[in-house]
Amino acid sequence: MKTSFVILVSSVILLIGCNFKKDVKRITQDFNKDWKFRLGDESEAFQMNYEDDSWKTINVPHDWSIEEGYKNVEETAASTGFTLGGIGWYRKSFRLNKEDVHKHISILFDGVYNNSSVWLNGNLLGTRPNGYSSFQYNLTPYLKHGDSLNVLAVKVDHSAYVDSRWYTGSGIYRKVQLIKKSPLHIANWGVRITTPKITKEYAEINIETKLENTGIKNPKNITLRYAVQDSLGVSVAFKEITLKNELQSSIKLEIKKALLWSVENPNLYTLKVEVLQDGTVVDNVSEKFGVRSFNFDANKGFSLNGKSMKIKGVNIHHDAGALGAAVPKGIWEYRMEKLKSVGVNAIRLSHNPHAVELLEVCDALGLLVMNEAFDEWHLPKGKSKVYLGDNAASEEASKAYPEHFKEWAERDLKDLIKRDFNHPSVIMWSIGNEIEWTFPEYSKTFNEVNKDIMADSYHFTPKYDSIAIKAILKKNVGANDELANTAKQLVKWVKEEDISRPVTCGSVLPSVSIASGYGKAVDVLGFNYRAADYDAAHKTYPDLKILGSENWVDYMEWKNCLERDFVSGVFLWTGFAYLGEAGPWPRKGLNISLFDFAGFKNPRGHFFECLWKEDSKVYMVTTPANESEFSFDKKKGWEFNMQLTPPPVWKMLRKWEWYKVYSKWKYDEGEPIIVQTYTNCEEAELFLNSVSLGKQKLSDFNEDNIIKWQVPFTQGELKVVGYNNGIKEKEYMLHTNSDEVAKISLKANKEEVYVNDITVITAKLLDDKGNLITTADKEIVFSISDNAKIIGIDNGWEKNVQSHKSNGIITHQGKAILIVQTKKEKGIVKISATVNGVKSKEFLITVP
Repeated sequence: MKTSFVILVSSVILLIGCNFKKDVKRITQDFNKDWKFRLGDESEAFQMNYEDDSWKTINVPHDWSIEEGYKNVEETAASTGFTLGGIGWYRKSFRLNKEDVHKHISILFDGVYNNSSVWLNGNLLGTRPNGYSSFQYNLTPYLKHGDSLNVLAVKVDHSAYVDSRWYTGSGIYRKVQLIKKSPLHIANWGVRITTPKITKEYAEINIETKLENTGIKNPKNITLRYAVQDSLGVSVAFKEITLKNELQSSIKLEIKKALLWSVENPNLYTLKVEVLQDGTVVDNVSEKFGVRSFNFDANKGFSLNGKSMKIKGVNIHHDAGALGAAVPKGIWEYRMEKLKSVGVNAIRLSHNPHAVELLEVCDALGLLVMNEAFDEWHLPKGKSKVYLGDNAASEEASKAYPEHFKEWAERDLKDLIKRDFNHPSVIMWSIGNEIEWTFPEYSKTFNEVNKDIMADSYHFTPKYDSIAIKAILKKNVGANDELANTAKQLVKWVKEEDISRPVTCGSVLPSVSIASGYGKAVDVLGFNYRAADYDAAHKTYPDLKILGSENWVDYMEWKNCLERDFVSGVFLWTGFAYLGEAGPWPRKGLNISLFDFAGFKNPRGHFFECLWKEDSKVYMVTTPANESEFSFDKKKGWEFNMQLTPPPVWKMLRKWEWYKVYSKWKYDEGEPIIVQTYTNCEEAELFLNSVSLGKQKLSDFNEDNIIKWQVPFTQGELKVVGYNNGIKEKEYMLHTNSDEVAKISLKANKEEVYVNDITVITAKLLDDKGNLITTADKEIVFSISDNAKIIGIDNGWEKNVQSHKSNGIITHQGKAILIVQTKKEKGIVKISATVNGVKSKEFLITVP
C-alpha cells in the first residue's frame, strides 16, 4: 500500500515536472458572453458563493454610461458628456475540462474603465487604476477543474464621474479573452518584429521572442519555428532554431522582393511562431506585420519608404457616439474608411491608449498612427461641470489618473508599447498632450518673455530667445523642473522598449518647452495650435523635427504646413465628433470635426476633401447674410468678422468651430443668402434655376480657399459647377424641399455581413421630388427581423440626448443611422422604417 502511494506521488511529480509530451497548443477563447452585471456597490460580490441570480445578464464589451443615457443631474458633468459613472460589478461563472489541469491559464482584459479589481474564486488577482490599459492575470493557482465552478468577479470603481476632460465610458468596455497554453509558452506580447533593412531585392526581418516557463522543470530540447506568409498564405520565409538554457531569442529572416506597407498599399505579412519541446508543439502565436521604413527630417519633413509625403492626420477620441466606449471592430472600419475617403492618411489616438481592433483596422487600411499614452501626468487638468471651460468640477468628483501616475506610469507606458509593437501603422509614441497647462510656471514664463508683444496667444509669433527664456524659467521653476525631468524619464522608458520609433508629444508652449529641455527630450516635437511658431522654431533650432500635432480645421493650418517642407504634417482636431468636453446641457459633445457622431460628412469634411484629394470636387452650403461671419461690400469686397462663442461657454471655442452654414436651400423669399463653395477646381459657376450668376476663380479667394456669392433667395434649384481649363468637371445642387415625407431611403455601408458583424443603415427622409428634407425633423421608427439586433441609433446632432438603445429617434436635418449587429443565424436580415405612416421599402442584408 505504501509502495503504491509512493509510486502515485512520484508519477504526479513526474507529470508536472518533466517535459510535457501532450500537445497543448495555445487556445484563445472569447470570454465576452454571459456575464452578470449590477450597477451599484456590492462589497461582498467578490466572494465565490455570492448570490447574483437577480443581476442582469450581459455580454461584454459593455459601457454602462452610454447604456444609462444622458442625464442632467448632479452626478453628471459637461466634461464627460452628462453621463453617469459610479461603481459596477461583473461576475462570470465557468468550468474547465480536466485536461486543462496542466495548462497555464490567464485572462486578458483589453480595457476596463476604471480602477478595476479582479478576483477569481474569492482570491484577489490584482488592481489596475488606468482605464485604458490592457492587462493580464495568471489564473492557474486558483482554478478548479472538472465539475467544479469557477467564479470571476470584477469591480469597476468609476465613482469620480468627471475624472476626464472627455467621455470615458464605464465598465468592461473592451473584449476579454481566456488564454490556455503550455507551462512553457511565449510571454504575453512576447514577439517583436522590426524591419531594419529594406532593399529592392530583400527585406531583413528581425524577430525577438520571449518565453516563460511556469511549471516545467529544467526544460530541454526547446525549438522555435518561424514561418512568414504573405496575404495569400504563400510561405515567403522559414527558420528553425534550438534554444540552449535561455528563454529568449533574436533571429533574422529575409523576405525576397518584399511588398512594402504604405498608405496606398498596406501590404501585410503573417508571422507564425511555434514552440516545440522534444519535437512536440507546445505553444504557438501569429502576428501580422508590415515591411516599411519611415523617417522624420528636420528640413525635409516626413517620408515613408523613402518617399516624401505630408501627414494628413486627424485626432480622434476612443468613443463612437451612440455606442459610447464599447466599440465593435466593424464600427472602426466604418469610421476609418470614411476618414480615408476624404484624404486622411493618419490618426492621432487622443489622448490615451485605444482599442487593439482600431489598430488592426489602421494596419489593414493604411493609416499612420501616433500612439499616445497620457493626457495628464502627476498634476491634473481642470474638469468642467456645467459648460466647457468652467473648471468647476469638485475635487472628489474629478479624482483621476494623476493620483496614480508616479506609481503606474512606467508600467502603463511600457505595456502600451509591448501590446502595440508589431502594428506597422504605429510610427511614433506620444508621452503626453499639452502637459504645460498643468505647470503654471511655464505659462508664467511665456507671458513674461512675450509681455511686450502679447496678442492673441495662438496667432502671434513668440520670442525664441532660449537664454532669456531659461533665465526666467529658472526663476519661476527653481532648480527642479518637474515637467522636463518627467519627460526625460518617460522618454527613457520608451527607449527601453523600442528604439525603432521616435518619441513625440503635443506641446502647447514649444518656445518655453524647447528651452527647458522638454521639447529636446523627444525626437519629434508636436506643435498644438502653434503654426505661428513654425518659422521661428525652425530658424532657432534647425535640427528640431516639427509636426503639427493638433490643428484647427482651418485652411491656414494646412497652408502653413504645405508651404514648409520642414513641417511633417498636421493632425486636425478632430476626425469624428466626440462625446464630452461640452455643455451646457443638452450639448453632450463637440461636433468640431470632419464627420459628425453618426458618420455624416460635415461641411468642413467636404472642405478638406477638396484640399486632400486629387479627384475633382465641388460642394456648397448657405447662410442667411444676417447670420454669416462673411459680408460683401461692392467697394471693399468680402470681409470676415469672427463671431466668438457667446457666454457662458468659453468664447474662444469658436476657433475650433466651423462657419455657421446649412446644407439647404430654403429661406424667406428675397432674403440675402451667402453661398460658400468648396472646390479643388480652378473655377466655379453658380446657377439659380438654370440662370448663371457668374464664374469665379478659386485663386481669387486665397485667404480662406472658399468661393463666395451673395444671392437673394428664390425657391427652386441652386447649382454650382466646377471647371478645369474651361471644361466642366463636377456639379452639386441644392433644392428647395417640402416638409412632407413621401419616401424613406435606406442604405447600408455593407449589404453582406458575416455572423456577429456590424452594418450601419443610413435613413434619409425625402419629399415627393426626391429632395432631402432638411427643415422638418420627424420621428423615425425601425423594424428589424429576429436574426439581427439593434445596438445603437443616432442622428448625428451634438445636442441629441435621446436614448441610443432604442428602435426610434427624431431625425436631424432629415437623417439618422441604425447600427445593426447580426446574430448566429445565416440568412437574410430584413429592415424597414416608418415615419408618420410612410413606410420604406424592405431593405435586405445578406448573412452568408
